[in-house]
Amino acid sequence: MKTATTTHVPVFKLYGETQHWPTPDLLHCESIPERSRLHDWRIRPHRHVDLVHILFISHGSLELELEGAKQRLEGAVTIIVPAMAIHGFHFSPDIVGHIITLAKPLAEHLNELMGESSALRKADFVRLNQPVNTQRIATLIDQIDQEYRQPAPGRNRLLEALVQALVVELSRLTAYPDRPAKRHGPRQHDKGRMHLENFQALIEAHYREQPSIEQLAELIGVSSAHLNLLCRQLAGHSALQLLHERLMLEAKRQLTYTNMTIGEVSDSLGFSEPAYFTRFFKRNTTLSPRDFRLRQTAVNESTK
Repeated sequence: MKTATTTHVPVFKLYGETQHWPTPDLLHCESIPERSRLHDWRIRPHRHVDLVHILFISHGSLELELEGAKQRLEGAVTIIVPAMAIHGFHFSPDIVGHIITLAKPLAEHLNELMGESSALRKADFVRLNQPVNTQRIATLIDQIDQEYRQPAPGRNRLLEALVQALVVELSRLTAYPDRPAKRHGPRQHDKGRMHLENFQALIEAHYREQPSIEQLAELIGVSSAHLNLLCRQLAGHSALQLLHERLMLEAKRQLTYTNMTIGEVSDSLGFSEPAYFTRFFKRNTTLSPRDFRLRQTAVNESTK
């Protein structure tokens, strides 16, 4: 068994990509061939600081590298890749399956609902040896894919319900697996990863207050300089950039999915003046909040 080092592991936004999260959704769904064929069916080992993957494969084979352990898998299988888990794939060209990517806020919400039994907490794979299990997972994945690609009233609520049902099914499978397999949880000795996870949890709890990095570092018990170093090494961004990314995600969601005014969005995210919020938003997207909302409205209208 080969152990991977974490020193120079790239951090991607979506697997195989360095671009930012493509939509204000907390969920992204696509077929595995859609992206992997662009990379000659091979996604080199990498990790995500704020994304969780759920892969479902119904046909084909792959070589999986998960937290340093390599495994060849064939046939029906599910794979769970939590945030910060090092993972890579080499798919066969005949691969059939989907990858669902959850933004960390949604993954954390699901973990809270499921408790310690949540399948999303640890890197794992499960061979689906029983046809009934394969069918149950396949049905949920198909429903998620259809709902994701064809927006309709109540889309977000239905997607969350479907993903929650999927996590319940996966949690049952990982709790009572019908195969011997190791679980690949975060390395317990890696204090840097633990500090980063604590920092992300604090961001999630307090981002609307826009605390200083010094304040958050003090709560973790490290200096702000050390926290910045950890964030750059493990996440590829400064501590402040990670805080700003969470603010931007929420701003985009509110501008897309609510009728709140620009001033109300600004106030809800801790900005003292709408003008400051507008400058912050435009600096990160090149669009003003108003122009972004108009673009999202046009996109939503075109998909109806």
